[in-house]
Amino acid sequence: MATESVEVIDVADRDRTVSTLALAFAADPLIRWFWPDPHKYVTYWPRFVGAYGGRSFEHGSAHWLDGRAIALWLPPGDEGGDDTSLVELMIESLDAATLSDLGEMFGQMIELHPTEEHWYLPVTGVDPAAQGRGMGTTVLRYGLALADRDGVPAYLEASSPRSRALYTRLGFELMDEIQAGSSPPVWAMIRQPGAVGTLV
Repeated sequence: MATESVEVIDVADRDRTVSTLALAFAADPLIRWFWPDPHKYVTYWPRFVGAYGGRSFEHGSAHWLDGRAIALWLPPGDEGGDDTSLVELMIESLDAATLSDLGEMFGQMIELHPTEEHWYLPVTGVDPAAQGRGMGTTVLRYGLALADRDGVPAYLEASSPRSRALYTRLGFELMDEIQAGSSPPVWAMIRQPGAVGTLV
């Protein structure tokens, strides 16, 4: 599948984007550890996407393929999401034990986050009904081409074994595992510019 089919997402399609990602993350180990209750998940998910990866729309670095495979990238110079909104959201929506463990996780994430210029991928996902067709790989390759163009690494945290395997095939290397208390593991991964990976 050609990356030429990938499009920059218009801000007017933000709600549609969030809906697709809500389907993609409905069984994600980390996100459903945050909100195991379905109602809480669908209630707080849009705010989470906005706080964590929402600035990608402003940068023109939110990409999709057929509205079903999505990658929200933050370019060099944008150090991450809206931390204030994210903290407020988590305090409002999480129980005390989860919030405590998440605080420790965030500390680990901050330590591992690259200080050099890089492209950061806070959120990516594919509509479950469209998975297995290479759409996720295609939309990610589009963003990785931008990192290669800029000659800088790409960085992310994989929140499931399946996504970790995909990122490995795309040339990402494991930096470290992030885990605290009752949380599922998350894997900090980095891809150097031009890395080929194992995908043919």
